[in-house]
Formats: sequence, C-alpha cells, structure tokens
Amino acid sequence: METESEPYVRLATLRQLHQVVAELNTARSLADTLQTVADGAITGLGYELAAVNLVRPDGDLVVAAVAGSAGAEALMAGRTGSRTSWDRRLSMGERWGDLCFIPHTEGWVLDDDDVPQWHTAGPAPRFPDEWHPMDRLLAPMYTAANGGGELLGVISVDRPRNGRRPGPWGQEALQMYAFQSAIAISNARLRANMQRALVRLEREQQALRASEESFRQAFEYAPSGMAVAEMGGDQHGRLLRTNDALCRLLGRPASGMRRYSFSDLVHPEDIGTLLRTSAEGGRAELRLARRDGTYVWVSLRNSVVADTTDGPRFLLTHVEDIEERKRHELQLAHRASHDSLTGLPNSAELRARLGARLCSRPPGSMADAYASSGVIHTDPRDAHGFRPDGKEPFDGLDGFEGGLPAPFDHHVHLVAPADGPADDGSKGLAVLFCDLDGFKSINDRFGHNTGDAVLIEVARRLTSGVRDGDTVARLGGDEFVVLADGLGTADAEDLAVRLRNAIIPPIRVEGRAVRVGASFGIGWASCGMTAEEVLESADQRMYVEKRSRSKANRRAAG
Repeated sequence: METESEPYVRLATLRQLHQVVAELNTARSLADTLQTVADGAITGLGYELAAVNLVRPDGDLVVAAVAGSAGAEALMAGRTGSRTSWDRRLSMGERWGDLCFIPHTEGWVLDDDDVPQWHTAGPAPRFPDEWHPMDRLLAPMYTAANGGGELLGVISVDRPRNGRRPGPWGQEALQMYAFQSAIAISNARLRANMQRALVRLEREQQALRASEESFRQAFEYAPSGMAVAEMGGDQHGRLLRTNDALCRLLGRPASGMRRYSFSDLVHPEDIGTLLRTSAEGGRAELRLARRDGTYVWVSLRNSVVADTTDGPRFLLTHVEDIEERKRHELQLAHRASHDSLTGLPNSAELRARLGARLCSRPPGSMADAYASSGVIHTDPRDAHGFRPDGKEPFDGLDGFEGGLPAPFDHHVHLVAPADGPADDGSKGLAVLFCDLDGFKSINDRFGHNTGDAVLIEVARRLTSGVRDGDTVARLGGDEFVVLADGLGTADAEDLAVRLRNAIIPPIRVEGRAVRVGASFGIGWASCGMTAEEVLESADQRMYVEKRSRSKANRRAAG
C-alpha cells in the first residue's frame, strides 16, 4: 500500500478497497467468495501474496484459497493447520487492533509447526519499517466487529508492494477488509445452505410424491386387507378408506365400510381386546363381522401415519385373514385339553377349571368375615366419601395391604356346605368322582374296542344328565369327574343317584349288550384347598361308597 501521507493516494486506495469489497458480495458460491477474498488482498490492499485459512467443523484451519503465486498455491492449497498452532500464532507478536504482526525476530520459532506457509529469501531490512521476507501479518475474520463473535478464518498476507510494514491507514484497511470478508463468507455459507435446503426440499417433495403414489398402489393392490381410520376427535376410529382385499374379506362394499369403525364390526367378546390394542405398533387377533352375519378371525396390526408435517394423524391398520390358522390352533388347543376318545375335558383341563375357582384363603379368614359383616355399608361418610374422623374405612384391620380388603378382588369364595345328615340349605361346588364297576371284566372279555365303546356311551350319558354349565371330565381309564356348582348336600346326592341310574342300563356294542355300574364319591371344593386336595377328597369318598356297596351286596347274597 502506498504512503498514507498523500491524500490522493488514500482516496485511490479507498476506491480500490471499495471495489474489491463490492466484488465479495457478487461471488456465486462459497469457493468463489474465498478466492475473491484472496484476490482482493492483492488487488485492493497492495500485497503480493495472500492466503485464506478457513475454520473447519473440527476446529482446524484449511488453506481454502491462495492468490499472488502459483507456486505458493500448489504448495499450500488444501493443506490444514491445527487449531492449537493457529491459536499460538494469534497470541504472539504485536497487536495492531485485531491484526497480529509477528516480526522475523520472533517468527523463527514457527518454522517447524504444522501451519502451511510460504516465504521467500531476501536481504535483511535496511531501515526499521522495511518488510522482512520472514515477517508474518495475520488478519483474523470474526463474525462480529472488533474481534467479537466466532472465528471464521484468518487472512495471511505477505510482501507489501512498497516493501514497508503497513502504517495506521494500511492496518485499518486490512482490518476492515477482514471484517467485510467475514460477512461475505457468512453470507456465502448462508446462501449455500439455503440452496442445499431448497434442493433437499425439492428432492423430499419428489420423494414424497413418489412415496404417496407407491403407498396408494401398495394400499389398493395389497393381497391382504388394509384400512385408514381417523385418529382422535369425535370420529376417532371411523374408517376413511379400505382396500379391495378388506372389502372382499368382509363381503362389504367400500362405500358401506366408511360408515363403520372396527369397534362396530368386532365380535362382542373381542371388544376388550380391540380397546386394549395400542395405536402405534399394536397387534391383536380378533373376529370381525361379515356382511352375512358370520365372523372371520383376523390379525390387526396398527401404525400411526401423518398426513403432512404437524398435520392430522391417521391410523393405518393391516388386516390379515387368519381363519385357517386360528381354526387349526383351536383344534390343537381342544386336543390338548380334551380326551381324544370321549371328547370330554381331560385331567389337565379339569384341574385348570377347578383351580380357577379356588384361592389360597381358607373359609373363615379375616377377608370372608369382613365381606359378610356389611361394615362398608354402615361406615358414615360425607357426600364426598370421606369419614368425619378423617380415617379410612379399613384402618385398623389386619391382613389387608393398604387397608383394602380382599373381597374386592372379584373372586367368589367357595365354601363347602355343612357336613352332616341335616341339610342347612347352603350351596357349593360339588365334585362327583365316578368310578365304573365291572368295566375291567368287559375290557378283558370283549376287547378294547368294546371297552372304548362303553366309555364313549358312559360319557354321553353323564353329559346328558348334567346342566349346561356343569363340567364332565375324564380323568383316565374308567374314572370320570363331574363339577356341578350351586348344589346343596341333598342336591349332590340326588345328582349322583340320577347319574348312576343313567349308567346302569345295558349298552349295546356290536350286537351284544353289556352292563357296567358306577360308584360315586361326593367332595366339595373350598377355598384354601388345592385342586389335587379336592379331587383326592372326592376319590376317597368314592372308595368308601364302593366298599360299603360291596359289603351290602355280599350281605344280600348271603
């Protein structure tokens, strides 16, 4: 830069500086802007060599542009200096405002660091302000004026054309140019980001249009049923769109399907399953109603989709026909829980049904005593359900966790009727243990086919002799068990007599008549007992009854 004492030279330099600053804002890309910054230091500020070092995302600085020397550009462009080395440089030397001048007397310690640099040999200075080839002048570029904000990069310049160190005017011009360059670089980055965002947005819109078309085709032509339903609001769950496969599965037209939701079509027994199914990723297996009134087993799989960004959300449901699989599963479950010969519940199923009615609390426990006391109905409370003394209604009762008594677990406790000749009118769950008399001789004499036929007929007669809600099960061999709820002592004895009389008549098998008898033992299911204990009790009573009948028969024969 020329001598600052000449006003007309300052004006010419200012015009050049104004021109190069204007060119900074006309560059079309970030790379063009960086090169324009380097070129402007040559053409507008009077230096023979300039390099722009740009801060990378990892903090290091890379030489992004070089001007003034092809050799320097080949050596330095694209090379990187660590942030540590740059921070060291910017903290050395003399501070000229925001500028950092490192004279050759101090800069020799930087010759071996990792910052890319280019220096030419030359004679020693002849006067104090003469530029030395090893002098370094750095102009940091910050996002805010006066060294404020974030460091964007550093402009390094070398070899002023007048051979002198810049004076106050030259220093001010370089500092102002660095700040304007920082603004231009920030704007170029913003434009580049906006351009990338626009390109990305256009690609996303194209992908969205393609995705919507792909979804439409996948939805319409999917081999399994699919439906889109409203999510939230007064019309939550209402079907908005169904594909052909779902309409064919349910035998309903698409126009008619839009009047329903899945809750309108689900089997009454499966409504709880549907309501418990979560919207996102929820799965359920349930039955849906066809137009002809029949039901079909389906698997529902839900997912939530949004119409647009922050727009309304919809429920996408995939409906798969699992009728055949469910029928096969039910058949397997029936085989696992039922006797293959008679079709009656087997031993495992009998124990499961009996165990479901029992609990571990024996009769007469604190829970049953409280349940029958009626305290909850006599507890004084105000209109909001609180006692005047501030206590909870169950405070002070032992055996209830948190004060809440066991009677509210929705379990009906089983209590055996009083044991004795007198019937006190109480009811319970009677367990009738049946053992066939004379079956072994039939099996040995006529073979297993005849024995199987007898067992099948006995099972039929037992089933015909009980109520619809009672259970007739085969334990194995010639042993059967009947579960009959709501019976008193006399009722259970009458039932045993009727079933015995139903078994006694001859059974015709392959043209011959065979006859079997039956011994019944009556036990009672009671909470506090296990299923095994209940069955063992009935079994023991059956053997007592069998022995007593044998003695009676022997006395009658004698």
